[in-house]
Parts: sequence; C-alpha cells; structure tokens
Amino acid sequence: MSQPTTAAPALPFEHTYAGLPARFHQRVAPTPVSAPRWLAFNDALAGELGLGSLRESPGALAMLAGNALPDNAQPIAMAYAGHQFGHFVPQLGDGRAILLGELIDTHGQRRDLQLKGAGPTRFSRGGDGRAAIGPVLREFLVSEAMHAMGVPTTRALAAVATGDPVMRERPVPGAVLARVAASHLRVGSFQYFAAQEDADGVRVLTDYAIARHFPALAGEAKPALALLQAVAERQAALVAQWMHVGFVHGVMNTDNCAISGETIDYGPCAFLDEYDPGKVFSSIDRGGRYAFGNQAAAARWNLARLAECLLPLIDSEPEAALAQASAVINAFPDRFRAHWLAGMRRKLGLSGEEDGDEALAQALLEAMHAVAADYTLVFRGLCLAAEDREAATGDLLALPKSPGFDAWRQRWRDRLAREAQSPRARADAMRQANPAVIPRNHQVEAALVAAESGDLAPFESLLAAVRQPWHEHPDYMQAPRPDQRVARTFCGT
Repeated sequence: MSQPTTAAPALPFEHTYAGLPARFHQRVAPTPVSAPRWLAFNDALAGELGLGSLRESPGALAMLAGNALPDNAQPIAMAYAGHQFGHFVPQLGDGRAILLGELIDTHGQRRDLQLKGAGPTRFSRGGDGRAAIGPVLREFLVSEAMHAMGVPTTRALAAVATGDPVMRERPVPGAVLARVAASHLRVGSFQYFAAQEDADGVRVLTDYAIARHFPALAGEAKPALALLQAVAERQAALVAQWMHVGFVHGVMNTDNCAISGETIDYGPCAFLDEYDPGKVFSSIDRGGRYAFGNQAAAARWNLARLAECLLPLIDSEPEAALAQASAVINAFPDRFRAHWLAGMRRKLGLSGEEDGDEALAQALLEAMHAVAADYTLVFRGLCLAAEDREAATGDLLALPKSPGFDAWRQRWRDRLAREAQSPRARADAMRQANPAVIPRNHQVEAALVAAESGDLAPFESLLAAVRQPWHEHPDYMQAPRPDQRVARTFCGT
C-alpha cells in the first residue's frame, strides 16, 4: 500500500512523442511504491533542466518515485523492437520504463524525463517492471562518469528507493531511476514498424527523428538517406569515444542503439582494467559478440538494420535504395577509424598528423596486451613521460617494463620530437584526454554491495571521484588485486 503523498510539482512538460499515433506507445501510469526515499539527486542536471529547486519542492520525491504526477504529465511506454545478440524480437518496448514528458533545457535542447523501474506495461513480457537498487545506482554512477569524460550519454536526475523488494536471484531492495535523454528513439524503434510492414509508421518516425535531432536535414532531397548518414556519423564518434576510455557497453543490441548518438542502457557495462580487445564482462555475452574490440563492428551491424528499415524511403527503386544505403554502411569503418585515430592522437600528445600515427597507436596497444598492462594507468603514465619525467618505482603511473614496450616508447619519443608543442603544454593537453579516474569495476561493485545493505557512503565517495576524471585521486586509481577482479556483470532484469 502506497503512503499518502503531496501533489507533484508542476513541470513545464511538452509531449511531442506522446502526440504521435496511438500505435507508437501505450498510455500507462507508474505503479506506486510503498516508502520512497532519496538515494541520490543530480543537482547539476536539475539546473541544466531549469529545475534547480526541484529536490526541495513538495511532492518531488513522490513524483520521481512514480507515486504522484504533475497534472500535465502524459505518461507513456514506448513501442520498439530489436535484435538481441543477433536474434530479432518483433516487440520489446518499455517493459519497466515510463516517459513522463519532455523538457526544454537551459540550452534550448529538448530532453525526455523517464522513470525506469516504474512498474509493468504491456511490453513487460511477464516481467515485474521494477528495478533493483544496484543497477539503478550503477547507471547513475557510470553515466555521470561518462558525462564528466565528455562521452555523449543519457543521465540520471535521481535515484529513489521504493521500500519494496524485487525478486532477482534473491529478494533485493527496489529503486526507480529518473533518466534524462535527448530522446529514447532507437534503431529498434524503426524496426518495430518495419517488421509490421507499416510503411507509414516508418515514415512518421523518420520525420520525427529528423525534426527532433537533425532539423537541418529536412530540406535534403533524400532526408531518409541523410538521416542514416547522420546517425552513422554520431555512432562512429560515440563508439570511438568508448574505445578511448576503455568502456565496454556489454549489450549493444539494436534496441540499445540511440538515434541521438548517446550512450544508453548501462546494464552489464564495465571498464577495462588490463588491455584486452577480446574482453567480455556481460554474463549473457557468451560468444563475445560485444567484446571491447568488436564494438565498432557491432555498431556497423546495427546501422545496417536501420538502413533496412529506411530503404523504401531512400529510393523508390529497390536496387538504387540498396546501393545508396550500402554506401553509407560500407563507409562506416572509415568514419570510425577517423574518430578513433583523432582521439588516439590526443591521448598520445600528437597535435600534428603523420601517416605512421595509426601504426604507432596500434603498436602501443599490442605492447600493452602482451604484458596485460592497465589501460587507464598506461595512458595516464604517458602524460608524465611526455614531460620527460618518469614515475617512481612502484608508483601507480609507472610505465610497463618490457622489451616491446621499451621499443615502442623510443618510437613514440622520436615521433614527439617532430611536434612543435612544448613538453609541458603537451602533457597538460594529454591530461584532458586521458582520465586518471574511471568507475573501476571492483570499486563499483563494492559501492553497490554497501548501498544494498543501506550504506551509501562508498557510492557517494566514488561518485564524487568519477565526476572529476582528470584529477589524480590515488584512492580511486588503483588497479584491482587478482582477488578483486570483476569477471562478470549483469543486466539487472
């Protein structure tokens, strides 16, 4: 039985997606919870949304728990399909997430406010529609870290404990995440209508996506083709940024591929400790489909599925449509490579461009892999080496000692000698490209275990650290001991 609540605060919601035809969504209200209480609140994000005093507003807690809604809310669950690990499911949809409405932030950008874990919808497929405290706080923590590192991402406005247990492998405390996104449109959104041969649905969604995310494309001769190109560009840039910080998404299904180019769904995600392109953390990725080094190929595959949906809109002649769409998909590896190489140059302190730079970056990764070197610490150590200074023996930032790495380092120094920047300026720039602090898996797990038992202090301390990723904080830079390594992560459903 839910507790009596104060009326929800008035929010300036708009509802462009809810205004689409009824088959695009289900109108459904959140299911109330028994004893909501704050776990975390994102004051900075509230300010960006023009809701700076929201937390202190009467009824804010009730609203973000799903117990009370503003009069102008139009809660909906969005319909979408998706390929999950290569297998197509024609109807997925928001099985535990409810979109309350859209807000125009202080930069004039439209953003969704969604409650994740807000109760069952017609898309729940037998699930409980709820979320556990661990996955909710993981998404809060990792999405804030990604934002701080400049990686496009959905963000968490609040995490609220429900007072109700949810059953996973065992009963665990429940929670609701208030998530903010540029939109929740996915490749799977287009697949939902294409699978039903609903050509008008695909057209409506295409027009909506262009109007919301790429308004400059509305005047293009072939707007659907232009949309595909724009989404491909954003995905190439996004996945390159994941690779730069050692992020493994873990579940790159088409329903988790956002049209906006934001990182969405932080289920079985993790960050590399030792560099290994074959590294997999997700407990359900048994074949390594979404391993660290496979993420660009997975993104290309997802974009090909989007292209299939858009073919009838690209050209009335099927062969011409296929040729034009294929050209976009086939260009994706070069798009990705350009973004990846630009970022690797920044990480290595290279302000100019030479033909051998890609080989130099690849050689570093090979040397790191050979000795299982820590991905984050090596790149941060290079910032020190770029100033012609070496870390003390045993220091966190001491570079690996191996013949392969020593040979690479001399090769790198020879390349730096042809750069115009001073060593100090180079190192300062590198420190803004190579995070010192990431949400290390063992520290995340420890914080979530503590939070589940009622102690939020480790979570709050880690959150503060990852919000300043460029600052060296030795307590949060330590690579895990062998007994601390996290081998598997879970989606939380």
